[in-house]
Amino acid sequence: MKNKKMDKILFIAVLFLVLFGLVMIYSSSSIWAAYKFNDAFHYVKSQALFIIVGFILMIYISKVDYNWYYKKTNLILSICLLLLVLVLIPGIGSVRNGSRSWFGIGSFGVQPSEFAKLGLIIFTAKYLSKSNKFVKDLKKGVIPILVVLFLIFGLIMLQPDFGTGMIIILSIIAMLFIAGVDMKFFIGLGLLGVVGIVVLILIAPYRMDRITSFLNPWSDPLGTGFQIIQSLYAIGPGGLLGMGFLNSRQKHFYLPEPQTDFIFSIISEEFGVLGVLIVSTFFLLVLWRGIKIALDAKDSFAKYLAFGMVFQILIQTVMNLMVVIGLIPVTGYALLLYS
Repeated sequence: MKNKKMDKILFIAVLFLVLFGLVMIYSSSSIWAAYKFNDAFHYVKSQALFIIVGFILMIYISKVDYNWYYKKTNLILSICLLLLVLVLIPGIGSVRNGSRSWFGIGSFGVQPSEFAKLGLIIFTAKYLSKSNKFVKDLKKGVIPILVVLFLIFGLIMLQPDFGTGMIIILSIIAMLFIAGVDMKFFIGLGLLGVVGIVVLILIAPYRMDRITSFLNPWSDPLGTGFQIIQSLYAIGPGGLLGMGFLNSRQKHFYLPEPQTDFIFSIISEEFGVLGVLIVSTFFLLVLWRGIKIALDAKDSFAKYLAFGMVFQILIQTVMNLMVVIGLIPVTGYALLLYS
C-alpha cells in the first residue's frame, strides 16, 4: 500500500535540520575552505548538491510501495554485500582518513556501508515479520539474523570502520528488543560484546590510545586527545546564547575539519545552550514522528522497517553528541543531516 499522506511535522523537522545544517556547514568550514580551496563556499556547494539530489530521491522513493522492498530483500542485501567486498579491493575502493571504505573520484565519494545500514534493516524487518512466532527461540528466530549481522560487521571492520559497525549492531539489537526477544539474549550478547571489544583492541592497539585519550585527553593533548580537547574548548565558551553566528574561534584551525564529525561543537559555541536545545528538539520531533509512523503501520514488516530506520537515526545522532562532549571515545560518527 502506498502512503498517500505526507507527515508534515516530520517533513518540517527534516527541512529545518537540513537547511540549518547547510548554514552551519558554511559557518564551520568557510575559514578552512578558503585556505585550502580558495573558496569559502566549497563545502557548502557540495552539501547543497547532495541536498538537492537527496530531495529528488526522497520524492521518487516516497512513491514506491514499501512492499517492493519486501519482495526484493535478498537482492538488496546481496548488492550491499557485494559492494562491501568490492570496496576492500585496492584500485576499486579508495582510502580516506585511514579506512578503505569509499568508492569515489576526486572529492566525490560514496560509502557502501551506508547502503548496508539500510539493507540490513530491510532484511531484519522482513525476517522478523515472517518469523515473529519464533522470535523467542534463539536458534530459529535470532541466530540467522546474527549470522548476517556479523558478516556485514566483519566486512566493515576490514575497512576498518568501527563507528559504522557499532551503529549497525545497535540498530539491529534495538529491532530485536522491540520484537520481544528474551532479555537473557541481550545479557549474553553484552558479555560477548565486551570480549569482542577486547579482541578488537588487541588487534589494533590504536583503539587503546583512543580509550586512554577518552579517559584523560590531557595525557596526549597534541595527539589522540587533541580533538576532544578542542571540542570542549568550543562548547565551554558558548554559554546560554553563544558567541554569535560566524563568531566561533575554534574553527580557525584549532578544531580539525569542524564541518564533519564535530560540527555540533561549533553550533554550541556560536548558539550556546539555546541553539543546542533547538537543534535537539527538531531531532526529537523526527524521533517522535518516526515512532508514531511505526506504531500506526498496518503490517509487521512496515512496523519493523520504520522502527529500524528511526532507531538508526537516533543511535547515530546520540553517539555523535556523546563523542562531541567526551562521553565516549572519538570515533567516526557523523551528525546526520549536518556533517
